[in-house]
Amino acid sequence: MGRTAEQKLTERLKNRDRTAMKELYSLYSGYLYALCCRYVTDRETAKDILQDGFVKIFSSVGKFQDRGEGSLKAWMSRIVINEALKHLRKAARNDMFVTSADLPDVPEDEDDSGIDLKDIPASVIQDFIRRLPDGYRTVFNLYVFEEMSHKEIAETLGIKVNSSASQYHRAKAMLARWLNDYRKERHD
Repeated sequence: MGRTAEQKLTERLKNRDRTAMKELYSLYSGYLYALCCRYVTDRETAKDILQDGFVKIFSSVGKFQDRGEGSLKAWMSRIVINEALKHLRKAARNDMFVTSADLPDVPEDEDDSGIDLKDIPASVIQDFIRRLPDGYRTVFNLYVFEEMSHKEIAETLGIKVNSSASQYHRAKAMLARWLNDYRKERHD
């Protein structure tokens, strides 16, 4: 069985092949930049995080273990997400995370169970996610896109499990309200 293009690229990277580094960057920088933008709203900061991520990727590629097609992308994604989280922790000193005791009750009409996303462009949904407060956006992204549990999120961010759940609940309620408003504006 022959080696895949990803395996060949990985081998070249491990041998410190500069053209392989350029190839990896051109293949994945757009995707990884978009990933950075999920966590930070400032584009220059996202570029800085991406650069830090690639430095870490190139310096630790020797530790990468191939687990099949797509594992390189997943490994790089994890590194970039960790760099974004490190930036957020440093910038906010976790002040962006509030405890559930600090939050008012959510009115019943803010429940998102009736949200239908099929007629809303992905770009609009992404924009709304980017508008969430830092803590909400971070927890929402980790829970929804990285499929982490609230316990894992709490451990990663150094917050309480109920704070993670509260942040996620608030993010969903805020998104639901914005999506409903968007839909109403489009149909009026």
